[in-house]
Amino acid sequence: MLGIETSCDETAAAVVDDGFVVRSSVVSSQVDLHARYGGVVPEIASRAHAELLTPVVAEALVEAGVEDGDIDAVAATYGPGLVGALLVGVSTAKALALVWDVPFVAVNHLEAHLYATLLDDPSLELPVVVLLVSGGHTMVVEMTGHGRYRVLGSTVDDAAGEAFDKVARYLGLGYPGGPAIDRLAMHGDPTAIAFPRAMLEEGYDFSFSGLKTAVVNHVRRHPDVATADVAASFQAAVVDVLVHKLRRAAAEVGAKGMCLGGGVAANSLLRERFLDACTTDGRRGFLPSRAMCTDNAAMVAAAGWWRLRADGPSPLDTGAVPGLGLPVTAR
Repeated sequence: MLGIETSCDETAAAVVDDGFVVRSSVVSSQVDLHARYGGVVPEIASRAHAELLTPVVAEALVEAGVEDGDIDAVAATYGPGLVGALLVGVSTAKALALVWDVPFVAVNHLEAHLYATLLDDPSLELPVVVLLVSGGHTMVVEMTGHGRYRVLGSTVDDAAGEAFDKVARYLGLGYPGGPAIDRLAMHGDPTAIAFPRAMLEEGYDFSFSGLKTAVVNHVRRHPDVATADVAASFQAAVVDVLVHKLRRAAAEVGAKGMCLGGGVAANSLLRERFLDACTTDGRRGFLPSRAMCTDNAAMVAAAGWWRLRADGPSPLDTGAVPGLGLPVTAR
């Protein structure tokens, strides 16, 4: 399975065998293109995908040691994401599928993140509860089988990754904000500032806009505060809420394990607290490598492999769906 990922600002292609054996995974980052603007510019992202995707696919095939005729199917992310960026990947995948006379598989980006852990640990035993946390999404998902999901909670305003980016921008730490805050927080005191833990005991939904506002107000009132302490205290507040709700959800549904997914899953404190929680609760923890946390095409290929087995090829008139949600099934 050749996977293609162009939902945001990463141009990626990968070759995966049997749903979990990664033969190659190539990612071309656009961070330098967007850093000067403090965030992703959709038009710039789309143009960069159009320029980079062909050589990225070629590199993935060479790295995997396969030729065109060895590819059995082509999968591409068709949503959610930036519509222009998505169209580049979907159009390329359809063209390759037609030329090679193989099936095309449209993959949900959120579902692909759920399969990222499987690439690092194929022994994943279901059911599990997954904390999917990124720049655009923060949700707790119960996964009872392949293609069988139930969303237990999601963000009502800012996603966690979005809050990281906005706070980093306000503190002058640059883009992307998540890694910048993670690095700086290592030199700060996470107990220095008592930032709020919104909706901590209220179901499984999340809210981070108030936390972002609390950071801004505190820095305005205390302009001499150490930036490292602000970063550490903010990060601790986010992680406290994420881990607490994940643990409660796992206990309620009787999950055999807990998983992390999405770009924020690369955060050092979140990974540490997640593993501690798994040990304390006696649940198996499935933690993807940092390379599989961020957007990549290997997870797209993995999800596409399972979708092809379950549903068959996708219609060639499938378009980009920027607001696509996770497919939800009955428990």
